[in-house]
Amino acid sequence: MTKVKLSKRPTGKTISSQTAKPLANQSTTPAPSKKIASKPLSIGIADDHTFIREALRNMLDAEESIRVVGEADNGRKAVEIAVAERPDVMLMDIGMPRMNGLEAARQIRQTAPGVRVVLLSAFGNDNFINQTMEGDFDAYLLKDSPSNLVMHAIHEVVGGRKFFSPAISHRMRKIGTEAPNRNGSRPAVKLTSREVEVLQLIAEGFANKQIAGDLEISIKTVEKHRQNLMDKLHIHDTASLTRYAISSGVIDNTVQTLLPL
Repeated sequence: MTKVKLSKRPTGKTISSQTAKPLANQSTTPAPSKKIASKPLSIGIADDHTFIREALRNMLDAEESIRVVGEADNGRKAVEIAVAERPDVMLMDIGMPRMNGLEAARQIRQTAPGVRVVLLSAFGNDNFINQTMEGDFDAYLLKDSPSNLVMHAIHEVVGGRKFFSPAISHRMRKIGTEAPNRNGSRPAVKLTSREVEVLQLIAEGFANKQIAGDLEISIKTVEKHRQNLMDKLHIHDTASLTRYAISSGVIDNTVQTLLPL
């Protein structure tokens, strides 16, 4: 029987790119992009009325992008919250006891300059508007503003812009065209922050000893501030100091009926 020797021939087979298997460590689909969660805005609330603080907190708590970091019922506590918590924004009533919102905003600018302040008031008082303009503050809203306007103001000031209620903005433009000191609307005397604090407490009926304890200073220092106020303002009695505090916007004029004049 004759043996036939078979020669090896090339098969001619090639691996199709369509049937090629991927390497074990190679993915056939792009990895999904990871979403970086944005940091929520931190907000502080300052108002001496509990129901308003609660209303503001309820409004803010409904926003997933916002967290409330503290509440205050007077301006001094508001400054403490701003310094300790460094919120992105403080929502602050203007007419508060012990220290009004305008003075608190000034002190926050000095002690916690990164904190933006949105001032709130039930009234578009010209004294408040003048001080807002002179202080170059971030925002001023009337308390009858809808919640979406408050939220808009928060995002505007966080973005480095200013925002004012339409009525406040209109009044600002009108005041800007009026001469300074017309009808005595703009205070001619500049008081220090401590003098403003003492003036407000005097107008709220605090005695020298109470003021000393509240501000943690000596009674003699209080007496010195009181005398400086009288000398600067050319005023010689407590009742006149109280009237000046109301007329200049150091305290809210809505409490005038509660104060002995």
